[in-house]
Amino acid sequence: MRTNPRGVAFSDAVKVATFFFGEGRQSGSHVVFKMPWPGDPRVNLQKAKDEAKSYQVRQLLAAIDRVAAAEAKTDHQEPLTAGRKGKRHG
Repeated sequence: MRTNPRGVAFSDAVKVATFFFGEGRQSGSHVVFKMPWPGDPRVNLQKAKDEAKSYQVRQLLAAIDRVAAAEAKTDHQEPLTAGRKGKRHG
């Protein structure tokens, strides 16, 4: 998908989006996925001859990257209660 967002099967794009964002809402030839961050962001996938539109595949990949970056950030943060209290460093 990253190397060639054109020619991605619509069903494959929906499977990937469902894996990361849960079930989408079907509206005609569109499937709309709500993103997990604040506001009202959405990723829309539209079927065109059994393929997802390439610009929408790129939007999906950007949303996945955003989720991955947020998870990586929270995984690497030190807990606020970490035991440095009373120790001198330096």
